[in-house]
Amino acid sequence: MSATMVSDSGGTARAVREFDDCTLDYSPAELLLRLHRRHGPVIRFGTGRNRTVYLLGPEANQFIAANSQLFCWREAYEALIPVDGPTSMIVSDGEDHRRRRTLVQPALHHRQIDNYLNIMTENADAVIQSWQAGRTVDVYQEFRSAIRRSTIQSLFGPRLAADADFFGEQLQSLLDLIDRLPAMVTWQRRLRLPIWRRAVAARSRIDERIYAEIDRVRDVRAEEAGDGVLAALVHGRDATGNALSDLEIRDQVVTLIAAGYETTSAALAWAVYALLSTPGTWDQAAAEVRAVLGDRPPGRTDLRQLVYLNGVVQETLRLYPPAVITARKVVQDFEFAGRQVHRGTLLIASPYVTHRLPELWPDPLRFRPERWDARRPDYRKPGPHEYLPFGAGPHRCIGAVMATTEMTVMLARMLARTSLRLPSQRIRPTSYAAMRPRRGLLVETA
Repeated sequence: MSATMVSDSGGTARAVREFDDCTLDYSPAELLLRLHRRHGPVIRFGTGRNRTVYLLGPEANQFIAANSQLFCWREAYEALIPVDGPTSMIVSDGEDHRRRRTLVQPALHHRQIDNYLNIMTENADAVIQSWQAGRTVDVYQEFRSAIRRSTIQSLFGPRLAADADFFGEQLQSLLDLIDRLPAMVTWQRRLRLPIWRRAVAARSRIDERIYAEIDRVRDVRAEEAGDGVLAALVHGRDATGNALSDLEIRDQVVTLIAAGYETTSAALAWAVYALLSTPGTWDQAAAEVRAVLGDRPPGRTDLRQLVYLNGVVQETLRLYPPAVITARKVVQDFEFAGRQVHRGTLLIASPYVTHRLPELWPDPLRFRPERWDARRPDYRKPGPHEYLPFGAGPHRCIGAVMATTEMTVMLARMLARTSLRLPSQRIRPTSYAAMRPRRGLLVETA
């Protein structure tokens, strides 16, 4: 790995050597943290069209969130277009983003998500019931499938959920494509390499299925179509009375499915890993679940009583945020921390770095669910610029509440219904888009 660093401060050559000399065992996310410690909140690489600036830490996060007019998203996330499509919320800016988000938001409201709890429970239980005592299973892959089915069923109903395995198989070809540096995706497209051709074919099959469902929902009267996301997208109208195009609907559907299970399943795997690798945490979480729920499925009032388990979820998202970095394209020159940043620069921020700073988080590398218990005298509620696993500002992840709810429900079912052990294995993180265990997460069932 190599890069050229441009900085107004001393130590430029040292920072370049740190990039050049890093080994494969050294996580790129950890490298960002190391660079922040040595060189402060502004780190610049490259020149001309390839220049990139890293703005790291809470003050940088606060500045970015408060000055959204300085940035655009589309150019920064063009690599996601093969999966999510050209009109997805994640690649939309300004009024287009607000319009599409407004039509999706009602189906992801707290009250609506309460209606999904039984679906989440049923899909978690189906996985757990398939396990036999003494068996070694990949808990990441198994719950990835469960979360995919749960997400599709909750948001889009049983017809699309019946094809959850189909969507998983086809989307994997697209996810494999974008799980690389953006420049690599560009070359794969230009050369029409096999991985690109597989992704294009998979996208065609996905589109055929989704467009057929759009047509079916459109043929049903709005009052009969239900209150799911697809019905809201098909029959909804924006403030000016205009409907979304079929392409816009398709892109929001694919984005919600792919992001809904890819990031949540990664975070769930890290939660299981942390519970099993941190002495006492599994037992404490299981005792709380037994005390609050016994073996019954959680209802909406129960979730608030699972204080320690909620802490497990929040602490997992602190130490292992799925989005290690977030990106923007700079559209206006600005100054931050005494440094000039010019239009056309790619800006990178990092929740991962912020979440591991000792000045914000005492004992930052230790997994401590109790730090989230508001009843404790040492509790400190972090600011939105200090804790941002789902981003911040107008582009904050629209599915944040659903993701944390799904994690809590599925972890509660595991804790209530099974006992797991972590066998010896090498756990390595991979991917910036949805940081996950590179080779899954093996557990032994009891």
